[in-house]
Amino acid sequence: MTDDLTLTTTHTAGPLAVLRIGGDIAMQTAPALRKEALDVIAQGHPHLILDLTGITFCDSSGFNALIGIMRCATAAHGSLTLAAVPDRMLRMLDLTGLSTIMQSYPDTDAAMNARPATAPEPA
Repeated sequence: MTDDLTLTTTHTAGPLAVLRIGGDIAMQTAPALRKEALDVIAQGHPHLILDLTGITFCDSSGFNALIGIMRCATAAHGSLTLAAVPDRMLRMLDLTGLSTIMQSYPDTDAAMNARPATAPEPA
């Protein structure tokens, strides 16, 4: 485990944003993840996809950060979706029951394609 965490916003379109995360989500780094995600939501992107491809470790602080992000996204009439969740982390999501409230997909493309199309503006 290290104190390294990389956060990169890789896509923004309307209310949707994709945040790619790499490294460890632990007590030292979870606050930075939460802050970055909440900043993206506050910038008008309440539907957030977290691409977890590069995650090497996640402790309870990381899961707590995910819950906080999900709550803030929901409060902003948005959602939190996980993509490319590492197997070890996916098992913990299942064990804790979080997999029942956080949708996850094998990759970012699948997560984006699963999003419902936005309704057209009324004429």
